[in-house]
Amino acid sequence: MATQLQIARTGTISDEVRFVAKKESVDADLLRAEIAAGRLVIPANKLHLKSNLKAAGIGRLLATKVNANIGTSSVSSSIEAEIEKLQAALDAGADTVMDLSTGGDLDGIRKQLLSRCPVPFGTVPIYQVIEGRDVEEIDWQIILEVIEKQAKHGVDFFTIHAGVLKEHLPLLESRVAGIVSRGGALLAKWMLYHNKQNPLYEMFEDLCSIMVEYDVCLSLGDGLRPGCLADATDQAQIAELNTIGELTERAQEAGCQVMVEGPGHVPFDQIQYNMEIAQEICHGAPFYVLGPVVTDIAPGYDHITSAIGGTAAAFYGASFLCYVTPREHLGLPKATDVRAGVIATKIAAHAADVARGLKGAAERDRKLSVARTNLDWRTHLAESLDPETAEAMHTEACNEIRQGESPADDYCTMCGRKWCSVRINKEIRQAIKPKKGTQV
Repeated sequence: MATQLQIARTGTISDEVRFVAKKESVDADLLRAEIAAGRLVIPANKLHLKSNLKAAGIGRLLATKVNANIGTSSVSSSIEAEIEKLQAALDAGADTVMDLSTGGDLDGIRKQLLSRCPVPFGTVPIYQVIEGRDVEEIDWQIILEVIEKQAKHGVDFFTIHAGVLKEHLPLLESRVAGIVSRGGALLAKWMLYHNKQNPLYEMFEDLCSIMVEYDVCLSLGDGLRPGCLADATDQAQIAELNTIGELTERAQEAGCQVMVEGPGHVPFDQIQYNMEIAQEICHGAPFYVLGPVVTDIAPGYDHITSAIGGTAAAFYGASFLCYVTPREHLGLPKATDVRAGVIATKIAAHAADVARGLKGAAERDRKLSVARTNLDWRTHLAESLDPETAEAMHTEACNEIRQGESPADDYCTMCGRKWCSVRINKEIRQAIKPKKGTQV
């Protein structure tokens, strides 16, 4: 069986393309053409498709997608907690999920999560490559074995940090935060120890062969992404991006679907440039950004700093936003943090889709606005991005109405009945409505 990219390039419309086209109300042949051009991907491992995967597309033709990262750490490991996080992400509307586990039974955790995950599922294989060994012990055989094993489990996309080269490392000298990517740091350590080139770069064709066999989408990781505003758009970041542009072409020539990962921590005024240069260097491949976080001074609120940057990123060229939780930089997220991160990033994605005029994006806002204007609370709450939270807040407000006041079904409890502009507006509309038979 061929990959989605190879199928699209023959002019054939696959079942997955038809499914995504119908789901997002776009022309199937236009969707196929975008895949063939490398500007859109459908991460769908052939084995995951046979079990519970519902295909999803990532690219500028479609709505901006949101990813949620979950996973154990070497100091905290519980499959029950990860299943809870997965469910929280799915309930909040995550379009994809990545398992970044580094502790516990990695194979068991991955299999359990995949069996419960109907959306595209990603991993960073280098994390398992170093399981039970020092990074210096990594060799080609170990890497290939892990990559193939995870592909056989049904993983839909891999983050591969093949763009970090030995010659890039001296460019880090002036950085404030150095390398913040775990994968990038591990590979840099390996290169310095062995005085050799990045093994993922050297064995790139072999990696692509495995991914083509199972149609695992390649997500080219940004191992030198900036970890603070001071490091944004520096020489190291751009040098790696240029290598990633080269690898994008090589992977697509091999038949791989390709996404490109981007920064990171970026001042707001640099976001447009970062999105545009990535599109240019990487030939329009879907851009997948972490945030970007637009200020470094808000630990505990980085889901907000990320959402601010995410809206700009998606407006200027990103197709895929990786969420950031309130616990970013502070600790391993809990299920409540996962939910908050997904909702914040969904807001950012939708705001960008409205701003770029994506077909149908503004209609949901209009529907909610009409319901709000008509004090139609049922529709108002149902159309919100997070109906559960909105309904809980509204119910609490209604329950706090002073004894003797009328129920809050014809006014907003923020102002009270007398001062409610929405209620008054209904009276004004009724008063200025032309009477029957009156000529206007």
